[in-house]
Amino acid sequence: MILGIGVDLVDVHRIDKLLKCWGEKFTSRIFTRNEIEYCHQKINAAECFAARFAAKEALAKALGHGWCEHFKWTDVEVRRKDSGKPSFYINGKTARLLISKRVLLTISHTKSQAVAVVTVEKV
Repeated sequence: MILGIGVDLVDVHRIDKLLKCWGEKFTSRIFTRNEIEYCHQKINAAECFAARFAAKEALAKALGHGWCEHFKWTDVEVRRKDSGKPSFYINGKTARLLISKRVLLTISHTKSQAVAVVTVEKV
């Protein structure tokens, strides 16, 4: 049973500006250390960060919860499986919101935009 669907579209240029202006202050508030290391290895790190930003926003929308004391940016980590398929690793207080739920994620990006779609299902 589907409990929620979330979609988010992010302008890569906007994320690039945030990276250049705020650097680590921005990345450490939004992304986990693993995400930061992964994205900085990419030729266009802004695309990678934008895709992960979109994924986290789409999850918040799918849960209908928004960002609050129970849902934190760094509790949510986007990972790639060996197959290349994206998935979430969720811990902290945010993990409590997902008990008995399955989360499906898809991400796509171009040089100018990143999009993510998240579906939350009851297990």
